[in-house]
Amino acid sequence: MSSALRKMVEDRREQLIEQLIAHRVYKKDGRHLFELSLSELEHEYKQVQASSSSMHNRDLA
Repeated sequence: MSSALRKMVEDRREQLIEQLIAHRVYKKDGRHLFELSLSELEHEYKQVQASSSSMHNRDLA
């Protein structure tokens, strides 16, 4: 993996971890966020977004 691609992956991982922490997610299946792969973090973030969206829509009803 080139150093530029590695940097992009690491930057995205950090961004997702920050977003998950902002949503009070600190661990997934007993593993700290920094232990998860990029794809695992992406999946968890999508789940958090979907959950937040459904809660927001419920509150508006």
